Amino acid sequence: MAVSSHSKERLPELLEKYKLSGDVNVRNEIVLINLDLVKIVANTMRNIYIGYAETDDVVNEGVLALMAAIDGFDAGKGVKFETYASIKIKGAIIDYMRKLDRVPRQIRKLSKQLDETFARLNSELGRAPTNDELAEAMGFTVEQLTRLMANTAGMITLSFEELLYEDNLDKSMSGHGDTADARMYEKEKKQVILDAIASLSEKEKQVVTMYYYEKLKYTDIAKVLGITQSRVCQIHSKAMLSLKTRLEAYIKG
Repeated sequence: MAVSSHSKERLPELLEKYKLSGDVNVRNEIVLINLDLVKIVANTMRNIYIGYAETDDVVNEGVLALMAAIDGFDAGKGVKFETYASIKIKGAIIDYMRKLDRVPRQIRKLSKQLDETFARLNSELGRAPTNDELAEAMGFTVEQLTRLMANTAGMITLSFEELLYEDNLDKSMSGHGDTADARMYEKEKKQVILDAIASLSEKEKQVVTMYYYEKLKYTDIAKVLGITQSRVCQIHSKAMLSLKTRLEAYIKG
């Protein structure tokens, strides 16, 4: 059922009403108005959980997070409810994926090693390392490395999403979500990500654009580019490592 713009306009009023009354019926109305938000967040993260969880289960986790967001929302902090709820929903999906823990321990260990090796080489070289350099540093053949990147695409992307989530949550929970400094920080952060994307190879840019902006699945990206899904996962993993390294340096810098 589509939610009318009039219903969305009533959201601040309903949030205030629920805060004062705790009326479950009011909360349920707020949930219905924001169900599309849950589905949108779940859809943007689908490549992370495909093969590990059912979409309905992920959406259910998102709805629970939405309800918790309604209870915890404080309009006085200057953060829009939709922004706050989106962050909480994304966090709930990340937590849900972590709890599933269906990735073999060895693959998880190698994924962490890949992440750390990429960051170290990037710092030493002043640029993203090549696959040959990564493979040599990890004691792998290039074939073993690319296979690892294909197998850990979801984990690497989840790690990047987790970094974004934690940073956004810090800003939201601190009460500085809509200050001039916060807006400047968000603007700079977006520019860091855009600059990082601009530094990617042409193929990496294509995959990232289709994944994040066109919201395509790995299988669809593979069809568009005329390559295997495994190759798409490899390319996406390398791109995510680059983006995460640049973003992490900015956040911690």
